[in-house]
Amino acid sequence: MLTLEDVVIRYGSATAVDGVSISVEKGEMVALVGPNGAGKSSIVNAISGVIPVASGTITVDGASAQVPEGRQMFANMSVDDNLRLGAWRVKDRNPAAIYELLPDLARMKHQKAGTLSGGQQQMVAVGRALMASPDLLLVDELSLGLAPLVVGDLANYLTELNASRGTTILLIEQEVDLAFRMCVRAYVLEAGRIVASGVSATLAADPQLSAAYLGGIEASADRKRIK
Repeated sequence: MLTLEDVVIRYGSATAVDGVSISVEKGEMVALVGPNGAGKSSIVNAISGVIPVASGTITVDGASAQVPEGRQMFANMSVDDNLRLGAWRVKDRNPAAIYELLPDLARMKHQKAGTLSGGQQQMVAVGRALMASPDLLLVDELSLGLAPLVVGDLANYLTELNASRGTTILLIEQEVDLAFRMCVRAYVLEAGRIVASGVSATLAADPQLSAAYLGGIEASADRKRIK
């Protein structure tokens, strides 16, 4: 579904992403984790075509849509209008299917997006991306600025979306524990380079990797995926 081969991204003379190669198969949920400033958002913005790559190739087999970092609501527009903007490339701009998937949005459809809580805005951002009927959903910093309970609800929704609809998801996330609970497989990015990749539980169980890059996360026998 998604392949990056030796991707390099530069801002002027500064190299933000240096030779990154990753792949995401159809129907997978894969995490791209790393500290702030590692280059995660640069990668997702390059996949979406927001910024160019200096070299390397990005291949997407199907349509993609992005849930951007910070949600980026049109604050003075209604929830309904924010959702419809997500469908600007497709013929069907009726958000009825999104309201069915996310019933809470139906109850606030006429509210201005700027009046919503952070969690509600993130739900709108997810719904807006889904209005494009993507094969690949790019979620940039799902947990940013949100309470753990709200993050858990959103994570459960994305996990169910992947399981029930087969939507492929690339989760870009600074909260590594959350990403590993959601995604079976992950890449670890540091200073613009992939420093590790593989099964999330295996990455978390590596004490050196955990201490160096993952904030001391330890795998345990009772670790479970979000349900």
